[in-house]
Parts: sequence; structure tokens; C-alpha cells
Amino acid sequence: QLQLVESGGGLVQAGGSLRLSCAASGRAFSTYAMAWFRQSPGQEREFVSAITWNRSTYYADSVKGRFTISRDNAENTVYLQLNSLKPEDTAVYYCAADFPPFTVATMTKEYEYDYWGQGTQVTVFS
Repeated sequence: QLQLVESGGGLVQAGGSLRLSCAASGRAFSTYAMAWFRQSPGQEREFVSAITWNRSTYYADSVKGRFTISRDNAENTVYLQLNSLKPEDTAVYYCAADFPPFTVATMTKEYEYDYWGQGTQVTVFS
């Protein structure tokens, strides 16, 4: 079982950057695929990015080239670097963990993931 705690959200001007962190407590973190989702007010939660145990990475088209996901297994932490932020990136960002096996075909689906954090707010103003 994993417990996930996100941090790093905040208020930033358009064009700026933030780095989100997700600290995991529990066993075998390195075996989990990790992902970030986000949810804007009145919208469904949407997939942002994922990273597998062997560091293959995947991104939603809307963030490709601007966001970078990474992980530090020694620190049990996954990161999301957010660059060139836009007002439409404003959302609560959630970290999620997927117990193996990871399936690319369903990686954008919430039901694929077994554990979730509480979220961190990112607000981008123009």
C-alpha cells in the first residue's frame, strides 16, 4: 500500500514554471507506475502524464513539450516540472500510483490507478 502526498502547487503568472512533487510512503515504490492527473472546476479529472517503473514517459497532447515527469526511486518521489504555464493549466493536480502491471492502453483512465494523493492547487494568471 502507498500513501501519496503532493506539494509544490501555487500561484504563477502565465509563462512561468512550477515543480510539483509527490512523496510516497510504503513499500516497493520503484515497481509502481506513477501518473499525474488534473481537475479544473466543473471538469472531469484528466490525465496529464505517466512514468513507468523503467522510466518510460507519456504525456497528454495538451502538455507535451511543456511538462516533464521524472522519478527518484531513492527518495520515493515523482516530480512534474511545469514550464510555459498557461491559464488553462489551472487545476488541482493529483498524483496517482498504479500497481503492476501497467497498461499503456488504459493509462489515461482513473480506474487504472490504485492510490491517489489529495491534490495540490495550481493557479495560472494572465
